[in-house]
Amino acid sequence: MRSSPLIMFAAALGLVLMSGCRKRRGERELAADGKRHYLTYSAAGEVTLADGEVNIYEATGAGALSLVAARAKPLVYVPNSRSASVTVIDPVSHTVVRTFATGAVPQHVVPSYDLTTLWVLNNEESTLLPIDPVTGAEGKPIRVDDPYNLYYSPDGRSAIVVAERRQRLDFRDPKTMELQESVDTNCRGIDHVEFTADGRYAIATCEFNGSLVKVDLESRQPVATLVLDSTVGQGGAMPQDIRSSPSGDVFFVADMKAGGVRVIEPDSLRQVGFIATGIGTHGLYPSRDGKLLYATNRGSNTLRAGPRGPGSISVIDPVKRRVVAVWPVPGGGSPDMGNVTSDGKELWVSGRYDREVYVFDTSTGRLAYRIPVEKEPHGLCVWPQPGRYSLGHTGNMR
Repeated sequence: MRSSPLIMFAAALGLVLMSGCRKRRGERELAADGKRHYLTYSAAGEVTLADGEVNIYEATGAGALSLVAARAKPLVYVPNSRSASVTVIDPVSHTVVRTFATGAVPQHVVPSYDLTTLWVLNNEESTLLPIDPVTGAEGKPIRVDDPYNLYYSPDGRSAIVVAERRQRLDFRDPKTMELQESVDTNCRGIDHVEFTADGRYAIATCEFNGSLVKVDLESRQPVATLVLDSTVGQGGAMPQDIRSSPSGDVFFVADMKAGGVRVIEPDSLRQVGFIATGIGTHGLYPSRDGKLLYATNRGSNTLRAGPRGPGSISVIDPVKRRVVAVWPVPGGGSPDMGNVTSDGKELWVSGRYDREVYVFDTSTGRLAYRIPVEKEPHGLCVWPQPGRYSLGHTGNMR
């Protein structure tokens, strides 16, 4: 039987619409090698291969830019917290393009869930300043209470503003930033967040009371708290960044006081290991293939420090849970926050107490560039980055 033109058009339209939808749950066939493979995507971006192997970062490999991200102008955005400014750097020439004024104490530059906006979080100004990633131009600020950090629920329905001073997670509309619901956490110094592989829970670090808090994203209520052991490592507990292992079975928590990375089992919320790294461990960034985890060591375990401390990068094997290399900052420095470039060849991090940005060659561990910026650079964002969507921070991509 011949199909009518109308039926053929409808079928074609259906295929287009189906191919344009991202599958969070379900299967996708791969046939690049001529064989039939299936990947299963969970709500939080976990990818399960046909043989049962899980890799949270499967969709964030080198060069795997989405169509939206590929439109962006390649730039690095550096919020200078104590200069109320953002410095913009060309990642090809490694030179400063411009510096523009922001509100008071910009903490992080965060890609939106749909990758169409970069948000500058002006913490003490209580505003979010949008940047158009296609042009690099800033827009008009939006009033948002106490935006220290910013994440997104894995289903994309909510932006989650980390209101540090208020000890709250504020769920907001991801486009308009209108408040949906505020969640009190009793978490002093609530800073960084990671999501379980099933997308059901968020676990946040509590910097000033040495603990972690687990929040049910369906009920939007805290359900568990873990007080961290203050006797491990260098002693003390001041958790900072938190990232999932590729398999999703454990989370890694950078601890500035302990001088290392705590290994946390997210389901039971208990510590199952510790990896000694360096003084003032702060940021965590997976390599493009997910096989390595770069930990930044500030060189100081206090909130204020002088320049030229013994800062370094510790390279961690997340499967064997051990340090496999240490990259020093020649002459001292204070590596803080940043990310890996789209091709995975460079690690960019801010030098918190040194008014500079560091660029490490990931193939050699050599410090390739030191770029002067303004006072107290913090949550640096390299853009664009691979991935289907952003879960927040400086580019927690899935």
